[in-house]
Amino acid sequence: MFEMALSALEIVLDPTRLMYVMLGVVIGLSLGVIPGLSGIVGLSLLLPFTFDMDPFTALAFLVGLQAVVATSDTIPAVLFGVPGTVGSAPTILDGHPMAKQGLAARAFGAAFSASVLGGLFGALFLALSIPLLRPFILSFGSPELLAFCVFGLSLIGILSGGNHLKGLAAAGIGLVVATVGEEPNTAIERWTFGSLYLLEGIPLVPLALGLFALPEIADMAIARRTLRTGYGDSTNSGQLTGIKDTLANLPLVLRGSAIGSVLGAVPGIGAAVIPWIAYGHAMRTEKGATESFGKGDVRGVIAAESSNNAKEGGALVSTIAFGVPATAAMALLLGAFLIHGLSPGPDMLTTRLDVSYTLVWTVAIANILGCGICFTFARQLAGIARIRIGILAPVVLSITFIGAFQATRQWGDLVALLGFGLLGWVMKRVDWPRPPLLLGLVLGGLLERYMFISFQRYGTDWLSRPIVIGVFAVTLYSLLKPIVTNFVRRRRETTNPLIFGFKPNSIGPESWFNISTIVFFLACIVGSWRWDLGAKLVPQVVGWIGLGLSGLQLAWTLFVTHSPTPKNSVEVENLKTQTIGVDSDLGALPPDETKRRAVRYFGWCFFIFIAATLVGLLPAMLIFLIGYLRFEAKESWVMTLTVGVSVWMVSYLLFHQLLRVPWPAAYLGDLLPGLRSIGITNLL
Repeated sequence: MFEMALSALEIVLDPTRLMYVMLGVVIGLSLGVIPGLSGIVGLSLLLPFTFDMDPFTALAFLVGLQAVVATSDTIPAVLFGVPGTVGSAPTILDGHPMAKQGLAARAFGAAFSASVLGGLFGALFLALSIPLLRPFILSFGSPELLAFCVFGLSLIGILSGGNHLKGLAAAGIGLVVATVGEEPNTAIERWTFGSLYLLEGIPLVPLALGLFALPEIADMAIARRTLRTGYGDSTNSGQLTGIKDTLANLPLVLRGSAIGSVLGAVPGIGAAVIPWIAYGHAMRTEKGATESFGKGDVRGVIAAESSNNAKEGGALVSTIAFGVPATAAMALLLGAFLIHGLSPGPDMLTTRLDVSYTLVWTVAIANILGCGICFTFARQLAGIARIRIGILAPVVLSITFIGAFQATRQWGDLVALLGFGLLGWVMKRVDWPRPPLLLGLVLGGLLERYMFISFQRYGTDWLSRPIVIGVFAVTLYSLLKPIVTNFVRRRRETTNPLIFGFKPNSIGPESWFNISTIVFFLACIVGSWRWDLGAKLVPQVVGWIGLGLSGLQLAWTLFVTHSPTPKNSVEVENLKTQTIGVDSDLGALPPDETKRRAVRYFGWCFFIFIAATLVGLLPAMLIFLIGYLRFEAKESWVMTLTVGVSVWMVSYLLFHQLLRVPWPAAYLGDLLPGLRSIGITNLL
């Protein structure tokens, strides 16, 4: 095996193959920066170009791309609070607050260094575990996967910003959203309302972009602010500080990398869940993390990013050893194996071990190259924060719309983006956590599927399986520990007792949103009441639990006070913030002005959708860019046309010419079929 590993290194270091690895890395980094895109887009694009390559070159090219998408997706997550891919969503929680504090360079340094260490750990894990993990992974069935999903749900409490009731209720909303579509076991249509788009469920990409991207862009546009720019001239020193942070937290990097590698190797866990698990682990185990995570703690960035890159090496384990792709991207890579005459399984561990170790070296080299490129251009990347929001908002917003459209390439993707964008902005305003909703959606479908299979195949015997018992024990500990700790802390408090009594001043936006969640869960219960047991089990259970949690939260908001008389004006302001959910991002902006600017912002968002249905998405993007830059941002015509046309041309070349995106027909194209003769309807 050692000789085969050295032989594989010699193969990868061939100048031609190394050039292809570099090209794949550049493409992967570019895809990671664009919100909504992912490695699967790049793999599907490049796969046809590998037909005439030898297996070593083809797989090095494709794996080089996939290995670094999780590196560059940090850039929009930190600077804009927009997940480049769904795996970077946990990075937002601490990376974006660091950028607001002028510490974007430090966040980049920590993220990139943690990424390269995580990627190298994943490569090492892949090299050592292929022959060792085969019997262990083969022992995993639906009960074990169900146990891991339940463990994932236990993370919701620590992703709730200190309010477990809100977090669990928000996760309930996500679990209900996950049931939208045709129930696979009974073929009953749930919450589709006759829509073909909803028949297959709501895709993850538009939901994630809606919950996180649109609200963050909205706050910048409404407040008409940019990120702090003081860090721009000290980017190098900031990155070095971030690297030092990573080295100082090396045990955390190793634990996050181990979580990413091991769980990445398990099919069915999902790439979007693993960084959340690593983030939750860090929040539980690091000293003082409960108070500082979510407010700009660099350890949150390190934990999420180390696992995010390490999972790629782990995902290759099940693909190579068993022919079972752990993610959709690995499924495409499995197709590349078959195209080039490679059979995953025993052959990859014996006669074609050279190919397997080629992948190991490619993962390692790609991570080093990718992080080197990101470090080299970090000053330019951090300089994006200096761009005026009037220019930055429409550019990011237009790319976000096209990125969301890549989910299923239907108009419903844009409707989902707008709907969840409004929901995400309202949740942010009333201080309800958004990450649990996303996690609920990610785990909902898996939870229901594995639950059905487990009960159908094993009855109740699956509860006695050793791995299931172990995972459930860890889950129970995770759930009870914060409750017990909080109870003990409150018992010791004497200066801030709980006071029970109705608070008239607490009736506000947060209370009305809380009432809306109660209505939502009631509608869920009533709507699913007459369904067959298999179809209504999850909606009913989640509906009743969500109803109880929302009711308790409303009662807590209206009747419970931490202190009868705040001692100073700071406590008064803190109490006000807790009561009505005021967000400091908007500063001292009056509520009426906030509402007016919010209406204008979302009006522009709906304008993109309406214009797209009339003239096509790409033409609508150009119209929107020019309109927003000129009339909303008040930019000069020179700046408007320069930025608008440049961004549009890049999008046209990338999505229309290179990716060949099949744009849906627009009304103008249907009404004027004669335009086809001059090629205009290619864009409509």
